[in-house]
Formats: sequence, C-alpha cells, structure tokens
Amino acid sequence: MTVLEKVRKRKVRHLRVRKKIFGTSEIPRLCIFRSNRYISCQLVDDENGRTLASASSMEKKLKEKLKSTKSKEAAAEVGKLIAQRAKKSGIKKVVFDRAGYKYHGRVKALAEAAREAGLEF
Repeated sequence: MTVLEKVRKRKVRHLRVRKKIFGTSEIPRLCIFRSNRYISCQLVDDENGRTLASASSMEKKLKEKLKSTKSKEAAAEVGKLIAQRAKKSGIKKVVFDRAGYKYHGRVKALAEAAREAGLEF
C-alpha cells in the first residue's frame, strides 16, 4: 500500500465519521491532525465555520519544554493545553473527532490528557 493510498483511505474514514459529528458553539468539535513530526488540535464551531481554540506541538513554548514533538508525552501536553484554552473560552463539553486515525498511541494520549484536564467527551 502506497502512502497516497493510506492518506486517501484515512480521508474516506474521516468523511464517514464527519457525516455524524457536528460541532456547535456550545459543544464544539475537537478535531485532531497527526503528522509524523507533530500533533495539533482545534476546537471547531461548524455552525459558524470558526475555530474557537487551537493547540499544537509546533508552538515555541511547548517545543522548548519537550524532548521530542513526536512522542506521546508531547501529545499529552497538547491535550492539556487545549483543555486549558477551552476552559478559558468557557467550553466544558466537546465532541471528539479523531479524523480517521486509530484511537491509539498519540491520539489516545491527547484525548486522555484533555479529559484529565477537565474537558468532557
């Protein structure tokens, strides 16, 4: 299986999940993007087409704090950061969108850290 086939299959899975998941301003969608080097996430209000908050392992203060940006520890830090920013915006509940990735490894670490930091999903 080539890399392009893998990406295409992930996008098909993502579209299948996105048919059912919808974020509002009260309960936004927590969408994840995972690359080989970084992980990032956004709180998206699909009604208005706006990003309410975002966090990424590419951010300067996280890069300085972490040994590696592609580890589970980095994903957990991003999860804690998005939960803090959500609380600051007055958001407690979210809908989790794993974007076609397996709920495993870095995606799972981000989700669990966000839950521990106070987000409900």
